[in-house]
Amino acid sequence: MEFTAGMIAQLLKGTVEGNSEIKLNTIAKIEAGQEGALSFLANPKYEQYIYSTSSSAVLVSKDFVPSKTVSATLIRVEDPYQSIAVLLAMYEQAKPKKTGIHPTAVIEQGAKIGKDVYIGAYSFVGEKAVLGDGCSLYPQVYVGDEAVIGENCVLHPGVKIYSQCILGKNCIIHSGTVIGADGFGFAPSADNNYMKIPQIGNVIIEDDVEIGANSCIDRSTMGSTLIHRGVKLDNLVQVGHNVEIGENTVAAAQFGVAGSTKIGKNCMLGGQVGISGHLFIADGTKALAQTGIGGSIKEPNTAVFGMPGIEHKKYLKSYAVFTHLPEIDKKLDQLVKTVESLKNK
Repeated sequence: MEFTAGMIAQLLKGTVEGNSEIKLNTIAKIEAGQEGALSFLANPKYEQYIYSTSSSAVLVSKDFVPSKTVSATLIRVEDPYQSIAVLLAMYEQAKPKKTGIHPTAVIEQGAKIGKDVYIGAYSFVGEKAVLGDGCSLYPQVYVGDEAVIGENCVLHPGVKIYSQCILGKNCIIHSGTVIGADGFGFAPSADNNYMKIPQIGNVIIEDDVEIGANSCIDRSTMGSTLIHRGVKLDNLVQVGHNVEIGENTVAAAQFGVAGSTKIGKNCMLGGQVGISGHLFIADGTKALAQTGIGGSIKEPNTAVFGMPGIEHKKYLKSYAVFTHLPEIDKKLDQLVKTVESLKNK
């Protein structure tokens, strides 16, 4: 498809600075632009490329002030990053959608299959499972007995949804992810062995959730592990049994949370953040990468860092002292010697 810069600006409620009739037919990174491409500048670190890019047009913020001449047409918008996300979503939706059921797919007795569903090769849908309208199950997806998949969900190759788990509408689950495996529940016995505690609950995932590749969301011991609306989880994430994650919380790769912890709304959890079990994490908490959280965070909108995690500003002050410990140690040693010398006198 081909659009003019003016059409793009109108769609994004922006303004054009340059040739509004220039033709755009693809999207490219600003440092790898080409004729006919639309790029964007959201991070100031990439400003250098706007002066040399071969892209025909660039999305920039309304307050962007170039320090040199820019040959590309500028489309000024409120938020370039959000604007490019809108355009990419439109591009994705314009792709032809697969439908139909592959002859090698297995659909067990009593399963309910909605309209316009795609089920790829060697996929399995268990007894009394439900697939909503418009769902896409790519090859080798497993949906267990009595599982419910809401409308317009996309399960990429190799996704496993265990029995009785529930997905809301518009969820995207990436390859290799397992929803509903047993939680890590074992009771120590007198002979130093561990007796398995049956995990008889399930996982409930609400609408508009996206989960990255090779992640695991464990089913609850009793009740449900809950992932609320709008949550976004990266690749290689582990969510323990009976955990609850609040609306619109995001967690980066290798994040892990132990059983029965409740995480609030709108939290931002960096890569390799680890949270112990049976804790409460307040709404709006921000944890920087590799933070270890071993205690509840009760104050909303707290930023934490370190191991164990402490309030971010306190951590920075402490770390500033830590980097000077060798010099402080020498001064302290000199001070002790001076005090001892004065005592002797």
